[in-house]
Amino acid sequence: MESIDDYITEHIDQEPDLLKHIYREAQLKLLHGNMSSGHLQGRLLKMLVHMVSPNKVLEIGTFTGYSALCMAEALDDEATLHTIEIDDEMEDMILNNFSKSLFGEKIVLHIGDANEVVQQFENNFFDLVYIDGNKRDYWLNFESVLPKTKKGGFIIADNTLWHGKVVEQVKSNDWQTKGILEFNNKLKCDDRVEKVILPIRDGLTLIRKI
Repeated sequence: MESIDDYITEHIDQEPDLLKHIYREAQLKLLHGNMSSGHLQGRLLKMLVHMVSPNKVLEIGTFTGYSALCMAEALDDEATLHTIEIDDEMEDMILNNFSKSLFGEKIVLHIGDANEVVQQFENNFFDLVYIDGNKRDYWLNFESVLPKTKKGGFIIADNTLWHGKVVEQVKSNDWQTKGILEFNNKLKCDDRVEKVILPIRDGLTLIRKI
């Protein structure tokens, strides 16, 4: 019997061949290959970028570059996407993936700690921010990028339902889940932004700066 996930991917825009290859390589070669965005989420990110029409985009957590390339597909010619990856061992793979894409020239890769790199940018610089880095740092990431986001701009946070663990008893040493819970609980009370959680894949929170 066909699954809902299979049905969805059969009835949305197809995944470009390069992205299929990047996703497959992540599953085969990387310890945590399942962290990569996939077909549905990639097409959704592209659609959201089209809807926002941003000039400047920031991504925290590049991993293989899959999601950055999805967003870059929808950027206007003069627009730029800055993406930050803390793991310098991923740099060669990321740059190689970008080099194979027509959209790679729209992307600027930064290697380093996201909260430090973000400080290089002026306030109100970004139209759209995508947070998908270390879950224990989500709230710190949010506080770092909010001043850098324009009024009326959007922040997207991935994995905010975290395998359903947000509604389970949390183990004392599960710092990733604790990080997501901290983010969700603080965000719901934050009157600087509007927010909604979409139950897509592992949870996607859309945030608008007021």
